[in-house]
Amino acid sequence: MHTNVSGKRTTIKEILQNDALLNQEIEVKGWVRTFRNNQFLSINDGSSLDPIQIVIGLNSFPDTLLKRLTTGACIMAKGILIESMGGKQKVEIKANDLDILGDSDPEKFPLQPKKHSLEFLRENAHLRMRTNTFQAVFRVRNVLSFGVHEFFHNKGFIHVHTPIITGSDAEGAGEMFRVTTLNLDQLPRKENGKINYEEDFFGRETNLTVSGQLEGELAAMALGNIYTFGPTFRAENSNTTRHLAEFWMIEPEMAFYDLEDTMSLAEELLKYVLDKVIKICPKELEFLNDRFIEEENSKPQKDRSELSLMGKLHFCLENPFQRLTYTEAIEILKDSKPNKSKKFKYLITDWGADLQSEHERYLVEHHFKRPVILTNYPKNIKAFYMRQNEDGKTVRAMDILFPGIGEMVGGSQREERYDLLVQRMEEMHIPLEEMSWYLDTRRFGTAVHSGFGLGFERLTQFVTGMGNIRDVIPFPRYPKSAEF
Repeated sequence: MHTNVSGKRTTIKEILQNDALLNQEIEVKGWVRTFRNNQFLSINDGSSLDPIQIVIGLNSFPDTLLKRLTTGACIMAKGILIESMGGKQKVEIKANDLDILGDSDPEKFPLQPKKHSLEFLRENAHLRMRTNTFQAVFRVRNVLSFGVHEFFHNKGFIHVHTPIITGSDAEGAGEMFRVTTLNLDQLPRKENGKINYEEDFFGRETNLTVSGQLEGELAAMALGNIYTFGPTFRAENSNTTRHLAEFWMIEPEMAFYDLEDTMSLAEELLKYVLDKVIKICPKELEFLNDRFIEEENSKPQKDRSELSLMGKLHFCLENPFQRLTYTEAIEILKDSKPNKSKKFKYLITDWGADLQSEHERYLVEHHFKRPVILTNYPKNIKAFYMRQNEDGKTVRAMDILFPGIGEMVGGSQREERYDLLVQRMEEMHIPLEEMSWYLDTRRFGTAVHSGFGLGFERLTQFVTGMGNIRDVIPFPRYPKSAEF
């Protein structure tokens, strides 16, 4: 077994996995969780959810040292690994050497050995990773990230880094963060009073990107199959549990893929990463599942999830995804009990309605009882780059819907026909001259191509069962909050 050693240090994860270390002298380093009866010291080093107990013999160390073993302090301990006398752990270390690597002020350290609210931990985001909840969340996030890269690598996709600073608005949303070096106290202006961006760093107006998709399409038209996995930004003044101002997007683009190919790839990717995290993070998921059940039990009966966290993961992993058109979904929803009895907050009356989370969850959790892929949406509620269908009303778009969370993936076959793309851009008032580079892919060797976007925080939120998306990214950015 590979030994994870830093200097002479052995990680707690390896100690708990390697029986050969029993009765050997080992050295551990980590942060104090608790210190009881001047004898039992519990530390964690971040390698495992489980701590290790260090047993200190009475009168073995001076009181001046023992008084410094407070919650949060960083220590080194050396001793013999023995079978534990207590029932809570398998092994423990009988200490023969102790050293304080970094003191912690017990009066000021905010994370005491008790349960803290998630809001309190969000206010102390620089320290919250020391708690079991966030250690579990970020280890799961790590495995999901690795799984995404591994999936695309195994399929021969090329990872492309698309720009973070951009002059285009991929979605036409307009909610973008401006990037400038201009002096805001003395802005240069044109004769008409408008800001003169020609004097800015890039010589034009620029923003933080909302998507790497458009640049990804350029790469796919040369490299075949590519994916991006990078930070994206949305200046939406939203304080909901589902929105962040800074988030990460996975966006593959595939030359010669039609919509059916793209749906199959997205389903395969989701099942691959779910399977990987279930295999690699059983302890973390067990911990998060217990936490999820406890949270659900504190809610009113009508608001509780019918599935546990592990139930949701297996629900998506083990069922083939149901494919149907938007038009078919509208008919199902119109005839549904919650719509007829006016239980839906947004009643479905006409074709063309933008589906809400309650409608998506009804289709997944009650009607089909499996993940759902909706296709062929009305073009009026979708982006300009989606390929128009022959009916003139719909586009070749697809959304993948999951239990509890609604939309997980959004994608489409891209409009490769130059004339129709230009026509759609003009209808939606997207400046053709600024987007000439994008139109060039349709002028010079156009081809059928498709892609989708998967919000990484939304995926992580689904897999960890956390109720607020701010709790699945280490340092969340949202309105009025950009600390740490």
